[in-house]
Amino acid sequence: MSTQSQIQQCKSRIWEAVISVLSGVKVTEFAGLGPAPVTGMFLTDMGASVTIIDRPNADDFGPRFAPNRGKRSICLDLKDEKDKDIAIAMLKRSDVLLEGYRPGVMEKLGLGPSHVHELNPKLVYTRLTGWGQSGPWAKVAGHDGNYTALSGALWYGGQPGQPPFLPST
Repeated sequence: MSTQSQIQQCKSRIWEAVISVLSGVKVTEFAGLGPAPVTGMFLTDMGASVTIIDRPNADDFGPRFAPNRGKRSICLDLKDEKDKDIAIAMLKRSDVLLEGYRPGVMEKLGLGPSHVHELNPKLVYTRLTGWGQSGPWAKVAGHDGNYTALSGALWYGGQPGQPPFLPST
């Protein structure tokens, strides 16, 4: 067997291990943009079963949005009690919850960490927000451009005497 073949076999075994490491893990992702769908994509890539709770009439990207690959989805109006009960039943059977809403949204829906942990104490409740849940910037949307500029890293993207440009991510 050639060295190239051995390398390819080794890569295949490593990839098989990676895509099965989270096999059996159930993730409920609340639809949105930013880090939550990308995190869900990575978890799917590692074998987790991810179900997105989509919002009715939302202008999200749906199944064509690359981070939604390999995920199941269900459309629920979380302000409707019947639909909220379906979401709660899903969370009772989930291992992980992913959400990237602004602070207070899940609490208003009755799905904040304290309420959900009463239903499923083992649930890993993951909040992926730009600036955290408290503090002066908590309610402000956070994006790569904000972080790059405020950290001073945007300075590296320009030439002397020219305005900086946002580097690709």
